[in-house]
Amino acid sequence: MAGKLISVAFEVFGRVQGVWFRKYTKNAAQALKLVGWVMNTKHSTVVGCIQGEKKNVTKMKEWLQHQGSPKSKIEKCEFRDEKNIDSLQFTNFEVRR
Repeated sequence: MAGKLISVAFEVFGRVQGVWFRKYTKNAAQALKLVGWVMNTKHSTVVGCIQGEKKNVTKMKEWLQHQGSPKSKIEKCEFRDEKNIDSLQFTNFEVRR
């Protein structure tokens, strides 16, 4: 990979369950060649981890904050544990249950 690799954890708040949010997140991540995972929580939020080239992770962060799935209503998205990594820790992007 050409760019610097980074990893970041996220949690999305709002109407993000029952609106295909995880499926759209997976599609958006794959389109940006990112790896990681996404899953629902008991608190009606969606959490996950994204890894890949910094410029693509930045685009995905924008997507998670402002776009989401067509029927979702994002109130806020929090990011944490953003760090540079030497190699990807996942081989693909998966929806966890």
